[in-house]
Amino acid sequence: MNGAGLVGYRRLVKPTRALARALRAAVPAALLLAAAPVQARAPAVGGEVPVRVVSYNIHAGIGSDGVFDLDRQAVVLRALRADVIGLQEVDVRWGERSRWLDTAHELGGRLGMHVSFAPIYRVGGREFGVAVLSAHPVLAAENHRITRLSTQTADPAPTPAPAPGFGEVALRVRGAPLRVYVTHLDHRADPSVRATQVAEMRQIIRRGAGPKVLLGDLNAPPSAPELAPLWRDVTDADPHGSTHPARNPVKRIDYVAVSAGVRVRGAHVAETLASDHRPVVADLRLRG
Repeated sequence: MNGAGLVGYRRLVKPTRALARALRAAVPAALLLAAAPVQARAPAVGGEVPVRVVSYNIHAGIGSDGVFDLDRQAVVLRALRADVIGLQEVDVRWGERSRWLDTAHELGGRLGMHVSFAPIYRVGGREFGVAVLSAHPVLAAENHRITRLSTQTADPAPTPAPAPGFGEVALRVRGAPLRVYVTHLDHRADPSVRATQVAEMRQIIRRGAGPKVLLGDLNAPPSAPELAPLWRDVTDADPHGSTHPARNPVKRIDYVAVSAGVRVRGAHVAETLASDHRPVVADLRLRG
C-alpha cells in the first residue's frame, strides 16, 4: 500500500526529565540482566542511516514472575535505546490484569516515543493488539486485516476469518524513509492459520515501497515450513539466541526481518525477565 492509503495516528507528549529520572531510580538496573552496547541514533555514515529496532512481546506488561510492572519494562526498553520498537500482546484498557491501563501509550510516555496502536480485538471499550513505538514522528499508519482464529468468541469451534491487527507505519529516520510492520501470528500447534497469515502478510508488505522492517512474534521457529515463503521476501536478522520462555528460553519465535534496502549490522537477544518473552534487538543500516 502506498503512503496515501495510510490513516493518521496519535502523538504523545514526551515526559519531563524529572519524571524520567524518577522512573530510572524506581526500578533496579539489575532487572535488565544484560544489555548490548548502544549504537542507535548515530548520524548517517557512508551514505547509510543507522537505526536500532526491537521486537518485544510484553505479555500485557506482566513479567516472568507473574507481576504486572510497566515501569520494569520501560527500564528494559530505555536501556536498549531503540529508534523503533514493535510490541505484541498490548492491552488498552483491556482488564484487571493490566490495571485497565492503555499500556501502549503508558510505555510510549515513559520512553518519550510516538505511538501507533493496531487493535486485534475490540470488545466494548477494551482493546488488545500490537503497537509501534518510534523515536521519530509517525507520518501515517494502517491497521491491516489478516486471517485469524478468534479467541474472543463463545463458539467452541471458531472459523478463521479476516480480522485487524497487522500494523504498518511510515516513518522518516534521519531523512531516510522506512516502513515498519508489526505482527503476532496464531499460536496453535496446527500451522494452517499461520500459513494463511504469512501469505496475506507477504501481499501487504509487497505493496509497500522502499525499505521495510517486519517486527513480530511469529509463534514458530525460523525453520518452520509455514514461514518458508516469508523468507523469500524478507531476511531474518538472526540474533543467534532463543526468546521464549524468558526464563531459560528454548526456542526463538520472536523476529526482526528486513527487506532489500536494509542492511543488518548485528542482532542479539536481550536477557530480561520483564515479560515471558525476551526482546530481539537489531542494528540496521538504511540507504540514505
